[in-house]
Amino acid sequence: MTDRALELALGPCFFNWSPERLRDFYARIADEAPVERVYLGEVVCGKRAPLTDELWPELVERLERAGKTVVTALPALAVTERERRAAAETAARAAHVEINDLGALGERAGEPFAVGPFVNVYNQATLALLRDRGGESWCPPVELPLAEVATIAAAVPEVAVELFAFGRAPLALSARCHHARAHGRAQEGCRYVCAGDGDGLAVATLDDRPVLAVNGLQTLSHGVQRTTLAPGHLAAAGVRRLRLSPHDLDMVAVASIFRALLDGALTPNAAAARLEALGLPGATGDAAHVDGPSRHPLGL
Repeated sequence: MTDRALELALGPCFFNWSPERLRDFYARIADEAPVERVYLGEVVCGKRAPLTDELWPELVERLERAGKTVVTALPALAVTERERRAAAETAARAAHVEINDLGALGERAGEPFAVGPFVNVYNQATLALLRDRGGESWCPPVELPLAEVATIAAAVPEVAVELFAFGRAPLALSARCHHARAHGRAQEGCRYVCAGDGDGLAVATLDDRPVLAVNGLQTLSHGVQRTTLAPGHLAAAGVRRLRLSPHDLDMVAVASIFRALLDGALTPNAAAARLEALGLPGATGDAAHVDGPSRHPLGL
């Protein structure tokens, strides 16, 4: 932890951005974004991993040189033998790792790790078990109410809570590719069609009402989750860090707004208004806005 009461983290990019785009994005994060921690890695689809595998060492070096703690985020759904082997090798050798699938837990051999939001941790017994295996931080699943997060945090205070605070909320993963199906393609011949939707593909109901977004194998909320709680409310719930999920907008501005909120330079309402002005993905009326201490993380 730094001398600030609450830190900011930039979560892994869920979307299929090109290596060039990722390089430019993280260069700006390194130079300008007021975040202490950055997560790198392909979390959603193992087919995308070969496109960026050679890029990550360069980005790690750049971000660490800028003073950021870099964490390698492991896949949430390793399907093939190649994907499982690659995840196991990374889990065994990386200095800082986020586990999003318990299949990688054994490879850490007691070494510290972060618990990602794709791991089903819904009670203090589960988090305590992961703590005993080396878990040092935890990003709760987005569907877990803040009151429950506070209860678990109080019972397992050794594990730092990192609350998902900004971005389309990660809701589910499937072995089938929604993006490929939507474009009439087989999953094996998807031709990386998801790359055409930098923030995910909006999904509507039969009566044309926006409801979700898809990103390859992943289902996301349609609106953007933005937790603009006062820092005192967050600290009272045991939260030590907020996670911002990368999107196709000015993420340096997003991080700066949250930094000002956590430092007391912006009120929750002012921070929410500034975020709205950035032009968030999804219809404004459907985006979840959490501005009170007892609201569900998704505003439900």
